[in-house]
Amino acid sequence: MDETPRANGPAATAFALSDPEKNVIIGGVLLSMLLAALDQTIVAPAMPTIGKALGHADYLPWVVTGYLLTATAMAPLYGKISDVYGRRSTIFAAIIIFLAGSLVSALAPNMLTLIIGRAVQGLGGGGLFALSQTVIGDLVPPRERARYAAWISGTWAVASVAGPLLGGTFAEHLHWSLIFWINIPLGLAALAIINNPLKKLPAVARSHSIDGAGAALLVTATALLLLALNWGGSRYDWLSPAILGLLGCSAVFWLLFAFRLRHADEPLISLEVLGNPIVRYGTLAMFMGQTAGIGLSVYIPVYGQAFHGLTAGSSGFVMLGLLLGTVFGATTSGRTIPHVTHYKRLAVAGGLFSVLCLIALAFLSGRTSLFSLELLIFGTGFGSGMTFPVATVSVQNAVDQAHLGVATGALTFLRSLGGALSVALLGAIALGNGLPLGGEHLAAAAVGASAASATAFTYIFIACAASTAVALVLFQLMPEKPLRGRETEIPPIME
Repeated sequence: MDETPRANGPAATAFALSDPEKNVIIGGVLLSMLLAALDQTIVAPAMPTIGKALGHADYLPWVVTGYLLTATAMAPLYGKISDVYGRRSTIFAAIIIFLAGSLVSALAPNMLTLIIGRAVQGLGGGGLFALSQTVIGDLVPPRERARYAAWISGTWAVASVAGPLLGGTFAEHLHWSLIFWINIPLGLAALAIINNPLKKLPAVARSHSIDGAGAALLVTATALLLLALNWGGSRYDWLSPAILGLLGCSAVFWLLFAFRLRHADEPLISLEVLGNPIVRYGTLAMFMGQTAGIGLSVYIPVYGQAFHGLTAGSSGFVMLGLLLGTVFGATTSGRTIPHVTHYKRLAVAGGLFSVLCLIALAFLSGRTSLFSLELLIFGTGFGSGMTFPVATVSVQNAVDQAHLGVATGALTFLRSLGGALSVALLGAIALGNGLPLGGEHLAAAAVGASAASATAFTYIFIACAASTAVALVLFQLMPEKPLRGRETEIPPIME
């Protein structure tokens, strides 16, 4: 494995790769990202079948929560590990851990084993999200990198559509364990594709170390926060001692983590990276934007069932407008960024357009035709899709190569955390406004959706608009740094 540092820096090594070699690597890492993305969407339709097969159906939420906890908490840690030990070895480890978790899940004889397998999957899946974008950052200079945003958005779109369809089909017509068995050939294919090309990636300095204490504090703080967000309003009341205790303990561990960052010899996340205003505003903007995106992906199908008489199976197709809009928005933004100076304006314009579409959805809640619903959610997706390449490219362009993994890991972490927060927040809004999400509500909706349902969705769309508006403001506050191109020298990795 050739990981000897190059005298002329990582940029030269990366650019020595031919375009076909780069595309092979990017295709392989996106396939690994698809694995992790699928496992966020493929399990939900099969959960009733899994509950019947393994028993202890009351623990079914942990099948999703176990994956979410470990995947989110590990994302920033993988960024640091890859900066220290190299991309190839780290992404190989992430894929192997993910496949090990898939194997445990597929062979699970009981619910406890399945939950453990899902948690192990998350340990690897969290790395696949961050490392895929980091490897693309190694291969392509920032000015050209935005063009690949459509590939990333397309990967998420495929997972969002194919996941529920495959999960439902496997569970209903074949066997639920195929949900996990399918990962094995896909993961092995990804390893085979990227094995040799990744050897040509630039090396990293090995004299650095991983802050184990800081990593433990970060994982614990994140896990406690996500448990509170998942249990609040469902298993326990938001003001119950259990939820308040989890939130309080999480706050304590976050404070300890902040203290560790300031006093560790080599902190898990460099203070130089955290202090960079582009990184700070860009990651927070992605956090707020993802809060709206994930929330819509959960509640748009419910809206379709409530007001357009769609079945549970067909309601997923109403999401095509949002997914296609996101892909087209990311493609438009990605292709435009290399040709404009003030690329930040693309994110501001996209965010504003998305806010206007969400306000229209709130105003027309309960009174949209299926066509107008698809048109408005397409516009929402198009606007939000325009922001994603700007956030990713800006953050990666703001740091040197030595901190690329850490910055990308932080971006991925806040994106995942924003998704978890949105599900909890919008769930509280839905339940607080008389919108139960069980089958009894949908049966009632079939004979005429109530005013309470329309009010609940109005508040949901307003909350998403407000979150997107905050993201828009953060993009406006984010400084704009000229993008490096092929001709721009990238500083070599410092020992």
